[in-house]
Amino acid sequence: MEIYEPNTASLISKKLLEINAIKLSPKIPFTWASGWKSPIYCDNRLSLSYPNVRKLILEKLVKAIQTHFLNIEAVAGVATAGIPQGVLIADRLDVPFVYVRSKAKGHGMENMIEGKVSKDQKVVVVEDLVSTGGSSLKAVNDLKKAGFNVLGMVAIFTYGFELAKENFSREGVKLICLSDYAAMLPQALAKGFISADDMEALKAWRNSPDTWKP
Repeated sequence: MEIYEPNTASLISKKLLEINAIKLSPKIPFTWASGWKSPIYCDNRLSLSYPNVRKLILEKLVKAIQTHFLNIEAVAGVATAGIPQGVLIADRLDVPFVYVRSKAKGHGMENMIEGKVSKDQKVVVVEDLVSTGGSSLKAVNDLKKAGFNVLGMVAIFTYGFELAKENFSREGVKLICLSDYAAMLPQALAKGFISADDMEALKAWRNSPDTWKP
């Protein structure tokens, strides 16, 4: 797991905070589907409604792909939030696009992957957000089973959990993220989204998200 570049990480975090795509509430936490209590909620889909932010994210994702993944032949979006970002990238790079469902379609062709599948085609996977990496890596494995040559993955934001780093390392999947939790915290403090007193709780959550309590 790598961050594309420090300046980009700070800039992307700042923009996501400004459009309220990243919400911070250390005293009244959010509850994730997993049951974890979290002081942060990240909805990068909001960036699609802000043309300037959308264009910035697209520019940086494309540059990250061009820097880290050579000879890309297709882009794959992870349903659902990775689909619009993936389409924008594929259009900019002028390559085919497919997307990966969380589970096979229950009727018709019962596809797991939508779009043309070409054996050994070199593909980069696009995610909007990486938490533990479970669903992201499932998409990677589904693409591999279908015959794609997965070069790696790009994402807008990651919480930077050690579990995610271990999961991606174990699977041998290169992950490049535009920004992460560590880059976001100083921006949130500087812009007044949190107080200095909140920082301790926010850092504690990052280290032990499964047991953290406000």
